[in-house]
This record gives sequence, structure tokens and C-alpha cells, in this order.
Amino acid sequence: MDVEELLSFKPEQTPKRTSEFDDDEEDSPERRSAPPTPKVRRDEQASNVRTKPHVPHKEPQISEEERLDILKFVESEEPEGDVLDDAGLKKILLLFEKRVLKNQEMRIKFPENPEKFMESEIELNDVIQELRAVATVPDLYPLLVELNGIASLLELLSHQNTDISVAVVDLIQELTDVDILHESLDGAETLIEALRNQQAAGLLVQNLERLDENVKEEADGVHNTMAIFENLMEIKSEIAKEVAEQGLMQWILKRLRVKMPFDTNKLYCSEILSILLQDTNDNRVLLGNLDGIDVLLQQLAAYKRHDPSTTEEQEFMENLFNSLCSALMSSDNREKFLKGEGLQLMNLMLREKKLSRNGSLKVLDHAMSGPDGRDNCNKFVDILGLRTIFPLFMKTPKRNKKRLLSTDEHEEHVVSIVASMLRNCKGAQRQRMLTKFTENDFEKVERLMELHFKYLEKVEQVDHDIDQLVSSGEMEENVDAIYIKRLSGGLFTLQLIDYIILEISSTDVVKQRILQILNLRNASMKTIRHVMREYAGNLGDAGDSDWREQEQAHIIQLVDRF
Repeated sequence: MDVEELLSFKPEQTPKRTSEFDDDEEDSPERRSAPPTPKVRRDEQASNVRTKPHVPHKEPQISEEERLDILKFVESEEPEGDVLDDAGLKKILLLFEKRVLKNQEMRIKFPENPEKFMESEIELNDVIQELRAVATVPDLYPLLVELNGIASLLELLSHQNTDISVAVVDLIQELTDVDILHESLDGAETLIEALRNQQAAGLLVQNLERLDENVKEEADGVHNTMAIFENLMEIKSEIAKEVAEQGLMQWILKRLRVKMPFDTNKLYCSEILSILLQDTNDNRVLLGNLDGIDVLLQQLAAYKRHDPSTTEEQEFMENLFNSLCSALMSSDNREKFLKGEGLQLMNLMLREKKLSRNGSLKVLDHAMSGPDGRDNCNKFVDILGLRTIFPLFMKTPKRNKKRLLSTDEHEEHVVSIVASMLRNCKGAQRQRMLTKFTENDFEKVERLMELHFKYLEKVEQVDHDIDQLVSSGEMEENVDAIYIKRLSGGLFTLQLIDYIILEISSTDVVKQRILQILNLRNASMKTIRHVMREYAGNLGDAGDSDWREQEQAHIIQLVDRF
């Protein structure tokens, strides 16, 4: 069997490919479009190897062992230069540096005559495309960094021709692909550190500022730039703070404000913003300082009376709600939310019964919870929010394909909002809250107790399941893990419901009605006391230690009084 003949076979339809190491002085302008990635070419080559013995039919079919030997030879020997080695990378980088220098010289020599330097620009673009072969060999990333390749590429982000900068962005996006980076931990670490040391985020943002998204290639460059940031943050979450401070947060807010037709780039911006705010409190503070709360509220205002027209736009709206929820975990942003009339907007969304109602419930829950939610709770009562929230408390809307919140999620958010108002409201606002539970023959107390028994049954079922898992050895007897499983199984909502029961029991007539319902169901007050004592002993980290101690004392006092 002639291996060389098999490897050299190419169907007539296959276009001629040049080697990464060839000098492409005779390249045509058509080569400016990105060639197939080297990985695809290897697959194509392997395919050629497999199909060769069948043409013509006179040749015998090769065995499976021979086929594997050929594939191994193709991948290990790299006969056509598809897979780079150290020498190949050095050769391409040398050619790359030469063409960068040549292009600079031609531009300086003929600044007013593009025809003179256009050929050198095409050659430079071609060698950037050839460098994409490095993305298939992440083990070479340390050598790429050592030979100053990353620094040279980042310098081209400010190239006068945006086609060159977009080509560089496309290359970096491939180099930072998450799947590629996972193939070589050393390569990934070296590449990411080089990008951080070279302030790549700032350079990428500067390039974003000059790209015109009305031009398809430049719009693709914006999309690929977002992909670079997403890749980096997925590999190292702490990078989120760096990229936000180097201008990405400001650019995203500016891009969201631009009045353009909705597109994938706007959706991608909302996704990146949500990632930036998810776990980084410094970014939440930065968002508030950049008037980001107002930007988010302005963008969401478009959906108070109208649903998103596409699934992509619906995802965009959800990203904005998630970003706002994350931002409200910073106490300073809650004040900005209050001043920006965020409560009024969320209240209106609840009344309009559009898709935005789901997100507005979550936002209100975040804005009013904990000790930092006091002002928002009192204000919500003042703007007649009780007229909006209690109908949702009394009857959970039916879920359909467009209503993304489940029944349990909806009830959790509504109950949490009511509990937060009882915890934070004082004076007249608190009295208006308590009065609500006496209206219409205590119908809200009836509903509250209905929810209590519903979630108590859920928790009892979860406890039973946990006992079985522990006894069978399928689950470790870990106190924290078990408690978290119970919380997600309905205990958290039950704790909020029972907290409300204790708070409203300060009104004697309400307490009598609660006891009456408990007796009718053969239930005991001890159950509620037990749930609340457990709740007091496991308060989260919201607020400082002083607040936590005060809250624990308050809950125990309510339990003793009940």
C-alpha cells in the first residue's frame, strides 16, 4: 500500500490550500476571507485518506488497522503542515512580524495613496489567518507568548484598517475558546496572564468604540469581542472586575442606550452585563456610579405594556431583570432604584399582567429584602403597592408557556415581599399592612394558612425522602447539605409564611382566626414555633452581625408571644 499516494489524493472539487509556511507573495485578495480552521482541514484530509481506496473500484479496500495507521500518520507527522510544531510557529511569527513591519513602512511612505499599501495589508491579513492554526495546538501558547506574539497582535487592535483589527479579534476569540483552553491548563494560564498583563480588555474596548455595527464584518467583530470577554470570565471569574474597570461596563451601558433595532449584539451585551454583576460586588457598585440603574430601568420600561416580539428579545429582557436583581444586592443601588422610581415601574408591570410581571416580582423581592430594603418597603405601601401585591398573594396566576415562573417560584417571591414589608414597615405603613389581613372576613389569613399547610406537606415529604436516602447510603448525613436540600424543597417558603403568621398575630382577632383554622385541621402551634426557631438559628449573611442578632431576638420574641 502506497501511503504517500493515499495522503496526496485530493478530489477535484477541493480548492487548493496553501501551507502555513509558504510565502504568500502571490496571494490574491480573495484570501482575505477566513480559511477553514486547521482542525477542519485535518478532518477533511482524514476523509480523503479513507475514501481513496474506493476510487477506482479496482483497488482493494484497506483494512481497519491500515486505516488507523494512516490516520495516526496524518496526525503525528503533519505532512502538509496542518498541525503546528515549535519550528512551524516560529516560522509563521517571523513572517507575521515581517509583514507587520512592511505594512507600517508602506503606510508611512504612502499615507495618501491606499493603492500602494493595500497589497501589504492583504498580506498582513493573510498571515493573521494562518496564525489561527495555533488555536488547534494550545500547548504552543507559552511559546506564542514568549515570542511576543500576543503583544504584537494586541498592537494591531489599533490598526488604521478596522478589517485588520477585526481579524485580530477573530483570532483571539479562537485562541480563548473555552474548549481549546481546557485542552492545556498551562497554555490557558499563560495566555490569560499575558492578556491581563497587556491590558487586553482596555485595548479591546477601545477597538469596540470605533467599530461601525452597520457594517456586517465590524458587527461580527463586536460579537467576537463579547465572546472573548465571556471566555475569559468563564475560565477565571475574578477577571470580571478587571474587564469592567477597563471600560467594558461603561461601553455596554452606552451600547444599551443606543437607539438601534434589536439584534444579537444587544442580546449579547445584556448577557455579559449579567455575568459581570452576578458575583462581583465591586461591579455592582461601579454600575451604580455609572448611572447603570437608570439605564436598566429605561430599557425595561419598554416592556411595561408590551411583550417582547421574539424569543431572543424575551431573553434580553430577562437578562436585564437578572442584572437589576444582582445590582440591588448593593445597598447604594437600592437608594438609586428608589430615586429612579423603580418601584413605580415594577408596580405598573405587575398591574399590566405582561411577561415583565415575572421579572418585576423578582426585582421587588430583591429591592425590599433585608435591612437595606426598609425605605423601599415603606415607599411601596405609599404608592398603593398593596393593591397590586395582595391579589397576586390571593391567587397565583396560571402558568403557561410564556409565564416562566413556576407556581412555587411565584408564591415564594410574593410571600417574601409581604414578609419583607411586615419586617421593615413602621408606623402607618405597618398598620395598613396589618389591616389588609382583617379585610373581607379574614380571607388573606385563610389564604396564608392554606399556603402554610401546602408547604408544610412539601417539607414533610422532603424530610421523608432525605431519611430514605441517608438510610440507604445514597446521601451523606451532612447537616448543611441536608438543610440546603430542605430549603430548596419548600422550607424557605414555609419559613417566610410562618414568619408572616407570627407578625400578624400581634392583632388579637387575627390570632384567634389562625388558632381556629389550626384547630379545624387538627394542627398544632408547636409546628410553627419549631419552624421559626430553626429559621432564627440559620439566618443568612444579610446585613451585619448586629442586625442578625436583633433579628434573631425579634423572631424568638414573636415565637414566645405566639
